[in-house]
Amino acid sequence: MLYRENGQFKASYRADQQIFPIAQDRYFILAVVLAAFLLPLVPGLVTDYFFQAILLPFVIMSLAALGVNILVGYCGQISLGSAAFMAVGAYGAYNFFVRIDGMPLIPALLLGGLCATAFGILFGLPSLRVKGLYLAVATLAAQFFSDWMFLRIKWLTNDSPSGSVSAAGLQVFDIPIDTPQAKYWLCLSFLVVTALLAKNLVRGAIGREWMAIRDMDVAAAVIGIRPMYAKLSAFAVSSFIVGVAGGLWAFVYLGTWEPAAFNVDISFRLLFMVIIGGLGSIMGSFFGAAFIVILPIVLSQMLPALAGLVGIEISTAGISHAEFIIFGALIVWFLIVEPHGLARLWSTGKQKLRLWPFPH
Repeated sequence: MLYRENGQFKASYRADQQIFPIAQDRYFILAVVLAAFLLPLVPGLVTDYFFQAILLPFVIMSLAALGVNILVGYCGQISLGSAAFMAVGAYGAYNFFVRIDGMPLIPALLLGGLCATAFGILFGLPSLRVKGLYLAVATLAAQFFSDWMFLRIKWLTNDSPSGSVSAAGLQVFDIPIDTPQAKYWLCLSFLVVTALLAKNLVRGAIGREWMAIRDMDVAAAVIGIRPMYAKLSAFAVSSFIVGVAGGLWAFVYLGTWEPAAFNVDISFRLLFMVIIGGLGSIMGSFFGAAFIVILPIVLSQMLPALAGLVGIEISTAGISHAEFIIFGALIVWFLIVEPHGLARLWSTGKQKLRLWPFPH
């Protein structure tokens, strides 16, 4: 009864086409966003460790998964080079930040995203000729090229022999970003603004072109959609968002990083986030990031406690191996039970609430 639409009449096209047409959805999302921003203000509720080790990776990876979902979920172009786009965004922002005196942090991150955009368009060109696994292999080349580039071209790493660089003295509007709470607020602000823009983008004309290319590119070309423009624009938007996420990951979360921090494992994790959360769903990006980032931490805390209840002692290595086994089994189980991702379960639950407690 709490999720009924009775009495919610649409008197204009604008009201009918708003992002959240159901009032309960608007109130829920607004409450979640407000709670997320007010969380650091509640004393003693969340520790600095929780912000630094759990919330920061979750927020940044949600942003990166959002960018990957635009390319893979909405446009149907499989990419295994997401970590390379993150690396280009991170090192691009670093070069703007250290080489231009007085460069503010936010413009540096956005310029790093533009560098990742150019890099993504370059390695998105093969999508005009190949698709599927062949495109995945072509984008995987971006990963190896970025590793070589940041290790061999010393200018990109400010002449660092190992490619290791660091960013210190971060400020936004003269406010120092040196506490876990301030870092969390900065990343959350990027995430909220980007999610809102992405939600509007996929509902517009360009979003419909992406989905038409994803469903059947030949039919999309027949009805007048330009495949080259649609595919490369998806690569550009996705690479920009992933590049900004890479800048936040390097500047805010890591502080000091090297090319190995953006290895191919990050690309696979982002792809798993999108698949588990739900392809072609903005909400699925958050669900997938929560599953991949938070679940291993929960398992590492729960397994020793459960083993202690039954009188079994498990070594640290055994706990680590058990985490991988349970984590992989849960991924397979979710893909079998709901191949459309956790976002479909969320959508199904909302549809049932619209009828509850009546059978139809």
